Amino acid sequence: MHDETAALVARLLSQRWLPRHDTQARKALLDEAFREELDRRLAAVGLELREHPYSAYIGVAVARANEKHVFGGSDSWISNTLQLDRDAIALLVVLWALIVLPKRQRQLERQQAEADASQTLMFAEAKPISRDASLSPIVAERTLLADFGDKLGGKTRVNFNLGLLSRHGFIVRRKGELAEGPLLDLVFDYERTARRILDGALSDLLAGLTPRDDLGSDDDMSDEDGMYDDADGDVNEISDDSEVTHDV
Repeated sequence: MHDETAALVARLLSQRWLPRHDTQARKALLDEAFREELDRRLAAVGLELREHPYSAYIGVAVARANEKHVFGGSDSWISNTLQLDRDAIALLVVLWALIVLPKRQRQLERQQAEADASQTLMFAEAKPISRDASLSPIVAERTLLADFGDKLGGKTRVNFNLGLLSRHGFIVRRKGELAEGPLLDLVFDYERTARRILDGALSDLLAGLTPRDDLGSDDDMSDEDGMYDDADGDVNEISDDSEVTHDV
């Protein structure tokens, strides 16, 4: 007998992320009974489904109740289980702020505009949240280096860390440009992290920075950095608490 819940868990653990439009992913998001069984199976091994209505992907994460056992099991609290150094985590936070924060603002603005427009229609239906890839800004590598290179270890170190982040699925590198990867919108808890960044140490650094908006076609998204070849760990290999308070 086919166990669809077990199949989805196995896929999430092995593939690390699935698009929301995947058949099993959609069932997990829309079928209440299936979602309850999925949550029960994941909770039994200390995990939880990581999804956000504004993200185009879903994944799995260490459950909040088990974070201390995973990230605090050694002499000191660790920020991740991917063996990313302090400067790599700092770079990841910067890229999250440069790409995900403006994307979310555009998603909210588009949603509000559509809601305002529907008020004039008698039989208007609620439209789904836009996850159009064109809403995600593009960051030029040379701009990133100019703005943050000296704070993130220099050109050589930044280039090395960009390769690591690409292989782990956080970003897509393409012809000197950086685009959102499948895990970037899931790696941090938006509600917990956005305000810390906007009101914290990055607020002055990010002020006035405007990444490019043109994403280009899907055909240009090359896998030249081996983004889909890495199979280490799961989405919550980075602790939501430790990455901001201890690494940036």
